[in-house]
Amino acid sequence: MTILPINPADNASPEALRAFLAQCRAAAVRDGHAKLVSISLTVEALDPLAVLESIFEPGEPHFYAERPAIGTAIAGAEIACAHEARGPGRFASVQHWMSETLAHTIAVGDVNAPLGGPHFFASFAFHDEVEPGEPFPAAYAFVPRWQVARAGATTTAVANLLVTPDADLEALAQRVWRAHGKFRRFDFADTIAEAGAPLVFRRTEASDYHAAVAQAIARIEAGEFKKIVLARAQELTADQPLHPLRMLNGLRQRFPDCYSFSFAQGRGPSFIGASPERLVRVSQGRLETEALAGSIRRGAGASEDAALAAALLRSEKDCREHRDVLDDIVARLAPLGLQPQFPAHPQVRCFANVQHLHTPVQAALPASVRLLDVLAAMHPTPAVGGTPRAAAVARIRELEGFPRGLYAGALGWLNARGGGEFFVGIRSAVVEGERARVFAGAGIVAGSTPEKEFAETELKFKAMLDALTG
Repeated sequence: MTILPINPADNASPEALRAFLAQCRAAAVRDGHAKLVSISLTVEALDPLAVLESIFEPGEPHFYAERPAIGTAIAGAEIACAHEARGPGRFASVQHWMSETLAHTIAVGDVNAPLGGPHFFASFAFHDEVEPGEPFPAAYAFVPRWQVARAGATTTAVANLLVTPDADLEALAQRVWRAHGKFRRFDFADTIAEAGAPLVFRRTEASDYHAAVAQAIARIEAGEFKKIVLARAQELTADQPLHPLRMLNGLRQRFPDCYSFSFAQGRGPSFIGASPERLVRVSQGRLETEALAGSIRRGAGASEDAALAAALLRSEKDCREHRDVLDDIVARLAPLGLQPQFPAHPQVRCFANVQHLHTPVQAALPASVRLLDVLAAMHPTPAVGGTPRAAAVARIRELEGFPRGLYAGALGWLNARGGGEFFVGIRSAVVEGERARVFAGAGIVAGSTPEKEFAETELKFKAMLDALTG
């Protein structure tokens, strides 16, 4: 990526913008290759979700991710450039496309501000291939035209555009100038809407979960695998159209410690959720991931909460399940030359509706290893797939009775400096029109019972449905 020492705010005029874009077009003509031009500006404090709501179009791709508890959020909409991939090489395909794109990128402005510069938003389905008719591809990555991010007290707005050798400079300049003015003086008045009547849903179940768990337990006893994660899918039909971003507001308010997210490819459906699980984060050459497996409900008060947490730490089944996830992470990072560091014993991490066993994992990332290399090695983890991975994942579709698509897949973003963050697409729903498909899963191991696992998924469903319909 070429970073030019130009500050757009110092000479902000349509004429200066056209002159800059003319230089970019000349470079595109000279190289015989389109240029991704990225213009970053720090602006007054904005809520990225409110910005996304104001420019939301069902027919345009968007991406949104937020950790409310730590004050970070990033949103992007529309397409500057995009890439799809499938099969076992999908992570490498996206990495190659990113590298090629950055080799022809020109960036100016507050590129080094927190979450500044062009970002690549990406989604990877649970499986390497998706079934015909599924709304999301096996792998999809895009650079948005408009990007807004908040990191603590800093808000950064980014405009990305593809300048081809025959680009219409006047049209491009007008588009960027309008966006520049809007982000400098953003007015949310037109986006405020009165709350409608409470949603009324009709619910149906996609499959027989008790029977699926019983079959899984039998296969575990037969030695086919040690663990398999099985999910339920409930179909919801509302009495009025559903707006995915308004439903997302309920999730971000109820689950501030989770990743609130929304992703759409522009074909209609949105995939939204509040995931508790980080898959991988890379910042300044440091890798962060975590083992999150083994769960119990929250208590009615502090004393019951503490008693339940202590029971979770004593649970042989849950501790075994958690250790399997941790051991798998370490085993998959080792071939990449990483030396993971983690505490000797798990702690309990509390969310709004559930408590999990949690072990943070860190490692120095060699310069030769990129974030998507790690993602390809780790996904899917035993927390959403099973162990051994190949044997368990091969049986999930058969036992669950429905295609997962992006459920339990990987979603996140990458920047031009090699950093980024991905989370697991659980506690989630696909929303389109009056319909939503909501997912919840549980890990099945020796000692599991259909009744207990069904109760665990009911707990997760209740939290999701309360947030979505409240």
